[in-house]
Amino acid sequence: MDLEVSPALTIPERELGWRFSRSSGPGGQHVNTSDSRVELFWNVAESSVLSDDERMLLLTRLGHRLVSGVVTIAASEQRSQLRNREIALRKLADLVTAALAAEPAARRATKPTRGSARRHLAVKQQRSATKRNRQRPAAD
Repeated sequence: MDLEVSPALTIPERELGWRFSRSSGPGGQHVNTSDSRVELFWNVAESSVLSDDERMLLLTRLGHRLVSGVVTIAASEQRSQLRNREIALRKLADLVTAALAAEPAARRATKPTRGSARRHLAVKQQRSATKRNRQRPAAD
């Protein structure tokens, strides 16, 4: 089952690795007998479906999540291993999509309008007057 991240990028099943373990989440008596926790591995550094530019972008943007070039996603929200597998695949797809997304345009610096500067000063003067009125009168 290949993971379609976007129409242009599909991660083949052979590049995905799975590990299963017992979950600490919900399940009652069932929790001690089934391996419902899922860990999904994908080696970004050695993936054959990525271009060099995409690989460098993922390695830099996901650097804090990578261990030796491998990204790991864990899912143990559900009692079912199948549902946790689906959640892990969706998390990986969302993570890769966000990392490959274009950066937003830089904000252009603007000056505050004359009216907003005037209102800002008026609020500061009002606050100052309020605090001045709270002070104990001078003992003349």
